[in-house]
Amino acid sequence: MHRTILLFILLFGLMPSLRSQELNCKVKIIHTQVQGTNTSVFETLENAINEFMNTRSWTELQFKEEERIDCTMNITVKQYKQEENSFIGECLFQLNRPVYNSNYNTVVFSMRDNSFNFNYQEYTPLEFNLTNMNDNLTALLAYYAYLFIGMDLDTFSPLGGTEVLKVVEQIVNNAQTIGDAGWKAFGDSRNRHAIINDYMESSMEPFRQLLYRYHRLGLDEMSNNSDRGRTAITESIELLQEAHSNKTLSELPAIFSDYKRDEIVNVYKGHGTANEKEKVHDILSNLNASQNTHWDNIMK
Repeated sequence: MHRTILLFILLFGLMPSLRSQELNCKVKIIHTQVQGTNTSVFETLENAINEFMNTRSWTELQFKEEERIDCTMNITVKQYKQEENSFIGECLFQLNRPVYNSNYNTVVFSMRDNSFNFNYQEYTPLEFNLTNMNDNLTALLAYYAYLFIGMDLDTFSPLGGTEVLKVVEQIVNNAQTIGDAGWKAFGDSRNRHAIINDYMESSMEPFRQLLYRYHRLGLDEMSNNSDRGRTAITESIELLQEAHSNKTLSELPAIFSDYKRDEIVNVYKGHGTANEKEKVHDILSNLNASQNTHWDNIMK
C-alpha cells in the first residue's frame, strides 16, 4: 500500500482499527566518556528506548513490516549522575529512505541534537502523554518519532506529513513547561524548536516540496529514466534556493546540502547537461560555500 493512500487513512479515518508500528529505529547508547559507573543502566536505557520507539503505534497509519521507516539515534552520554538519575549528552539522528527499484538507501534528514539531556531511573517504564508532558526523555523521543514519520511521508506525497508534523509542533509547545534545553524559541537556530518551526513555516514550503520532488520524482525515477530523474532533482535544488531566499536565517537548506553533498555530486558528476551542472553548482556554492571543493566536482 502506497503511503499516499495511508495518509488518506490518517486524515479521514477510513480504517481506524488498522494500526501498526511505523518505525524501525536503531538506538545506540554510547557511554565511553562516563567512567566508574555500572554499565547496566546504559544497557537498560538502550533497550527501553528501542522498545519505546519501535513497539508503539504513533499514528493511525497501517505499515507493512517492510514499509517501516528506517532511522537511527546514536546517543552519546557525556555525564551521568547516578544519585540524580541525570544524563547529559547529545544525539546524532538520521532518517533513511529506500530508493525505488534499487538497493540504495538515501538520507532524508540528519543532524546532531546537542542538548539531549534527561533523567532516567533504571527499569522505570517509559510513558508518554501528549497533553501532560513532564518527562524530558519521552518528550525527546516522541518529538523525533513524529518528525521521522512526518518527513518520510513528505517524501512520498507533497506535504504528505502535515498532520503528523502538527503533533511535533504540539510537543514543542507543551514541552515549554519542562524547562530543559533545546525547546525554547530563539535559543539556538538548530534546536528542536527551530527545526520544526522553520520546517512548518509557510515561507519554507519550498523546502518541504523539495523533499518530495527530490526523492519521489527524482531518485525514485532514476532507475526508469535517469535524465528525467535528474531534471526533477535539478528542480528540487531550485526549490532549495527559493527556501533559502524566503528565510535566509533558516539552517535547513544548509543542513540538507551537508548530508546530501556526496549524493548530489554523484548525480551530476559525469552526467547531465552543462546547463544543469552549472545551475546546481552555482546554487549550492552560494548556499554552502564551505563545501565548494565538493561542488566543483559537479562540473566534471
